[in-house]
Amino acid sequence: MKKAMIIAAMMTVAAAANAQKNDVGQFSIQPRIGFSATYVTNASDMPFDDEGTTAKGEMNGGGVIGAEAEYQLTERVSVAGGANYSMQGCNWKSVNTDGKKYRDPRMELGYINIPLVANVYLVDGLAVKAGVQFGFLVSAKKKYSTIETRSEGSDRREVKTDYNINMMDYCRKFDFSIPVGISYEFDNNLVIDMRYNIGLTNVFKDSDGIANGKNQVLAVTLGYKFKL
Repeated sequence: MKKAMIIAAMMTVAAAANAQKNDVGQFSIQPRIGFSATYVTNASDMPFDDEGTTAKGEMNGGGVIGAEAEYQLTERVSVAGGANYSMQGCNWKSVNTDGKKYRDPRMELGYINIPLVANVYLVDGLAVKAGVQFGFLVSAKKKYSTIETRSEGSDRREVKTDYNINMMDYCRKFDFSIPVGISYEFDNNLVIDMRYNIGLTNVFKDSDGIANGKNQVLAVTLGYKFKL
């Protein structure tokens, strides 16, 4: 066991020694695009219509597009800042109530996010990162459809109604979160990045029948690093 640990340590040191070093003072720009899995905490307690209907909260699929600039402070440490548009929010399970069916209820939130992170390169191309992120809400909507059975004489028919509710007046315009993650840069300058953003700000302005909820976002992006 001791011999195996020594061999593993020697291999790690050798890998680090042979790793291509980042140029100190190097500046780069990285456009990126990707997808995300998003959620709002306590979504299950959050009514999605004016009648106070609730359902089990679920994750929502979204997208991310933006760019980031990076400056290499040392061979192993860099700092980066950027801006991106992020589609966030949550879904609820479809539910049936007395005489009414709710289908595909969801909250769609759009943010312009500004992440500031520090990168620590463990070996060539592989970095872990953490920092802060400032988000600015640009759109907020609740969407769902209802199906009701209506009787007209001896006839019964189902009537579908679509709802699209603007939630901007009920949501905070600023969001603060902590991004943590990992990235890998390939030899062709392609970079795959995975981050988990831990929201610390309540999405909603107050508790007017709306449970406390914070953004939780797992994002995977693919970018290309232009080294200047």
